[in-house]
Order: sequence, then C-alpha cells, then structure tokens
Amino acid sequence: MRGTAPLPHKEIEVKLELAPKGLSSFPQIPLVRKLKSKPRRATEVSVYFDTDKHKLRKKGVLLRVRRIGNRYVQTIKSATNSGTFDRDEWEAEIAGEQPDLGLAKGTALEEILTKKVRQRLKPLFETRVQRTEYEIADDARAAALTVDQGTIDTGKHTTPLCEIEIELKRGSAAELFAIARELSQSLPAQLAVKSKSERGYELLDHSRGLPVKSAPIILSPGLSARDAFKIVGRACLKQIVSNETALAKGDPEGVHQMRVGQRRLRAGMALFAALLRDSQTRAIKGELKWLAGQLGPARELDVLLGRVIQPMKKRHVRWEGFPAISREVARRREAALSSAQAAIRSTRFHALTLELAAWLETGQWTNPTDDLVRDRGDAAIEIFAADQLTRRWRKVRKQGKELAHLDVRSRHKLRIKTKKLRYAVDFFASLFQNKRAAKRQKKFLNALEELQDGLGDLNDIAVHEKRIASMAAARRQAKPKQAFAAGLLTGHEDARIETVLASTEKAYVALAKVGPFWR
Repeated sequence: MRGTAPLPHKEIEVKLELAPKGLSSFPQIPLVRKLKSKPRRATEVSVYFDTDKHKLRKKGVLLRVRRIGNRYVQTIKSATNSGTFDRDEWEAEIAGEQPDLGLAKGTALEEILTKKVRQRLKPLFETRVQRTEYEIADDARAAALTVDQGTIDTGKHTTPLCEIEIELKRGSAAELFAIARELSQSLPAQLAVKSKSERGYELLDHSRGLPVKSAPIILSPGLSARDAFKIVGRACLKQIVSNETALAKGDPEGVHQMRVGQRRLRAGMALFAALLRDSQTRAIKGELKWLAGQLGPARELDVLLGRVIQPMKKRHVRWEGFPAISREVARRREAALSSAQAAIRSTRFHALTLELAAWLETGQWTNPTDDLVRDRGDAAIEIFAADQLTRRWRKVRKQGKELAHLDVRSRHKLRIKTKKLRYAVDFFASLFQNKRAAKRQKKFLNALEELQDGLGDLNDIAVHEKRIASMAAARRQAKPKQAFAAGLLTGHEDARIETVLASTEKAYVALAKVGPFWR
C-alpha cells in the first residue's frame, strides 16, 4: 500500500533547548497555565535515512520515517536559502517503516535519488522522544507548543535530547518569538539553531562540541538585497550559537570562531547598512559590541601566548624574569577565558541570540516604512553586491597604495577595511560563478587573504607590544627582572615589523594586479 502524494508546505518554527531538569517548572509557567485545552502525549520514534557518505545531508535534504503508535509518517525537508527558522517540508503517511521513495517526486529529494543513492540509502540514527504537544490559539495567532524529551541514538552512541519547539499555524512570525521570549524568561532555555538531524550527524562523525567554522553562503541572482541579508545574518547567527559548547569547554578555537561569527555579522550589517536604519538595529549593534568586548581579551591573550610566549619557551629562552612573565600571560588568559565563559552562560547572551533571531526574521528593517529604504532592499542582490564590492575595493586600493608609509593606527583602519572586503567576497561569491569570474575570484581571494593575514599580524604585534608594555610598567619598580624580560619581548616583536610589512606590501601588489572579478 502506497501513501498519498505529499503536499509541500513551509514549516516556520523556533526551537529552544534546555537541560531535562529545567522542565520541572514548565507546567507552572504563566503561558502554559493559561492554556485551556489538555496536552496530547505520545511516544515517537524517528529513523533518519542517508547513505554512508551522507549524500542527502550534503545536499541539505532530510529523509525521515516517524512511527506514531501504529502509523508511519514519512517526512522530507529541505533548508530554504540557508534557512534556520523556515524550511520546505513534504509529509505523507506511508505503509511501513521503510521510506516510500515513490513519494519523492516533486520534492527536494527527487533530483538526488539516482539509482546508486536509492541502493545505498540506509537508517543511520534514530530519535526516541516522549512528546507533549500543547495548542496555543486566540484571535491573533495559533501555534503548536511541543516539548520533546528523549535520546538520539546511532547504535554506538547516544545523547540526551530536550527541546521545546514552537511551530506557527496561523498569524505572523513575530508571534513565534513573542512566545519564545515568554518561555525563555520563565525557563533556563536558550535558542537552538541545530535540528535533531544535525545533532544526529554530529554524533555519527564525533563533531559534537567541536568549534564550528562559517558555512558557505549561497545567494541566487534575482534575490532581493533584503532577503540576501537575512540569509547572511542567519548563517552568522548559527556560527555564533554553534560555538557556545566549544567555548564553554574552554576550547580557544571556540572563542575564535564565535568571535568570527559576530564579526561577520557586524560586517554584514555594515555592508547592508542602507537597509538597516531603525532603532532595533541600533540596539542589536550595541549588544553585539558588548559580546565583542567579552570575547576579545581571551582571543588576544591566546594569540599572544601561542605566537609569542610559547615559541620563546620552546627556544629555551633564559631571560631572567621570562618564566614569571609567561605565567602572568597564562594567568590573564585563563581569567579572560573565564570571563568569556561567564558571558555566554548569562541571560544577557541568551537574550541576545533570541533577539538576533527575532530581528533577522521579523525586525523593523524587514518591512520598512521609508520608500527609499524599501527600494534599496528590493534591489536585485547581484547589482547590490557589485556596488558594495566596488566601494569596498576602492577603499582598500586607495589606502593600500600608501601601506609602507602608514602608522599603526592607519594600518589598523586598513585592516578593518580589508576584513570587510574579505567578508563581502565570502558573502557574495556565489553570485559570480561563470568560468572567467570564478578563476579570477580564486586569485583575488587568495591575494586578499594574504593581505588580511599580513595586516592582522601587524595588528597583533601592536596589540602584543601594548599588553607586554603594560605588564612591564606595572612591574618596573617592584619586579625589575620581569620588567626587563617584558622589554626584551617587546623588542622581539618590534623586530618582526619590517619583515611582515614587506610581505604584506607584496600581498597588496598581487591583489591590485588581479583586480575585481565581479565586473
């Protein structure tokens, strides 16, 4: 017996995650106590199918068969333009526990189902949950509030699962975030950006809790600039939240990657500034600046420790006072890391991530009242991107010509401009993929990376000298040997400037020679 053909619909949802013990107060929170209908409870087992090489996952497609009592429901999902909160979904009841691949026609799965893929599809992992579903309904909205508590199981490894899902049935997406805010204010819950399937794959490849780098951003020509920024923002938000576990474990790379995520988001906001002229955006910028301040010291001290102090220790430097300086840098780095960890455990950070999600999906900027701002947002992204890339390139080219003569402050400004250009290239690269442009794009990006690395190294030297000098000043009278060692370290860093500057100038010349790939 075959199921009926699935009908596609767009799933709009927000998920919160929390520790199982955090659910103890759930029935007592005001939102739940006001509900009139009784909750529905069920045990659900969902099996996720893919090939051993994760062909479906790589294409952004999910295939799942869920058993609810004696019923089997097949679901196919596909992320829409890097969507985090909305996905295309095809669902249909089927006869048994094996997927009915005949129902893939007209879905995102259809074009992936070659003969080889069909033969190699297999169950990879399953989730077993106790599901409790509540209905929220009034004149303005209707939503399903679902609590899932259980496990994800690969056969070899398991991990607990506890999350709250709010799925919109009727009303505006803003209502989803209003419900999420109310829940997060009453429970120790935070925004979840990974689906059950993503967590299952992490369990399979042992990547759970590892630092997460930025994911490729795919933009299609003809997309509006407004929708393009939403895609960029979602990807940056996901990188920020996804590195919370690695940072909490004390992984220095987790600090770095979360910092990269917030920097990319701030750079994206600068690129799309013409669309973001409202009070909500200003408030978000302020909170992102706060987060940058919490992460910066830990990253800077980690770089100082890894690139300056530890190489000196390996060379068995025997300066008097150096061991004490080394211990002091390590102590400060640990203190800065502890401060960053406290920040991401705070209600302020969890509120920030939820407000970022709400702002990206339903903020004032998404429906501007100003006609000029609306027209800018309606512009085709390929035109908008070419204009932004040209503007950013002109700024780098103009100041880069004078690189050899720039002071520390001016080099820092050039570094920021170069970084924004680099992020712009990352965001917009998919829009310029014809054969000629792709080849030049690769050369441009390689040269741009060399320039950014050189300017970053020069900036690190300046930051290191400042930090070491401050330690030396504090110890000049009380601990002169440490002050002397600090002075030698400063001199060592200063001696690198000439070599690094020369290689950075070379990188700029190479970049200027390649020229823009987007014209």
